[in-house]
Amino acid sequence: MLALLKRNFLLYFRNRSGVFFSLLGALISFILYIIFLQKNLTDAWNQLPNSGPLLNNWLMSGALAVTGTTTSLAALTQLVKDREHQVDQDLYLSNHGKWRLPFSYLASAIIISFAMQVLMYVLMCGYFREVPTLSLLPEVLLIMLLSSLLSSLVNAIFVYFFQSVDSLGKFATIVGTASGFLVGTYVPLGVLPDFAQLLMKCTPATYIAALYRQVLMKETLSETFKGQDNLLREFQEKMGVQLKWQGLLTKENTYLIVLGGILLASILWIVLVKRTSQKK
Repeated sequence: MLALLKRNFLLYFRNRSGVFFSLLGALISFILYIIFLQKNLTDAWNQLPNSGPLLNNWLMSGALAVTGTTTSLAALTQLVKDREHQVDQDLYLSNHGKWRLPFSYLASAIIISFAMQVLMYVLMCGYFREVPTLSLLPEVLLIMLLSSLLSSLVNAIFVYFFQSVDSLGKFATIVGTASGFLVGTYVPLGVLPDFAQLLMKCTPATYIAALYRQVLMKETLSETFKGQDNLLREFQEKMGVQLKWQGLLTKENTYLIVLGGILLASILWIVLVKRTSQKK
């Protein structure tokens, strides 16, 4: 198993252009915010004191959710490459087992996704000169882990239906482009039409972004909206800090939805791997 993981890590990180493009969705969100969105959002919420750090943390949350999605998908590209060139058949014959090989692809995607989220978080903190609150770091790392698990499992399910790297590459381009919109970093969720909001709320990464926002923005939200509960509720709904179904979801509700998504995706992945292994 360790040999398979090492192989997947080396193949991912040696492809420097692939690593860059796997981060492109998050980088686009980051650059668009700096060039265009930061001023527009600051002007829109100019009645708020200390709106700069608040909105910076909002952007960081969305970019981290995008990173988890796109990097896990890029890491899973190796599965399709091996299948296309029939390398997976050789690996099966090498006594790696019909469960060990699929699990190695999934595990490497989870670890790579987690590591790249940590990297992006450090880079964005450095740019915005944000000093992470130590008491929040354990929960931030927990969300990174949940993001890695959920995105890797969901992407692993999709990847099993692709037979060529070319077709998967086109799909990855769509995911990278759309992910920033779907987690609400290009346009805040609350200002979009109802159908667009429903589409975003059916996207797993949106719940990860909401968790990041509730944790990373916790202190600035309490300081900025002190004594302004109605304005705080409006901000949380419009900016996707808390997602609204019948009412605003609490952080605990959002965690339960994410855990439920991980459980459901795990079951689907196991069924898919079992069916695929029976055909070999």
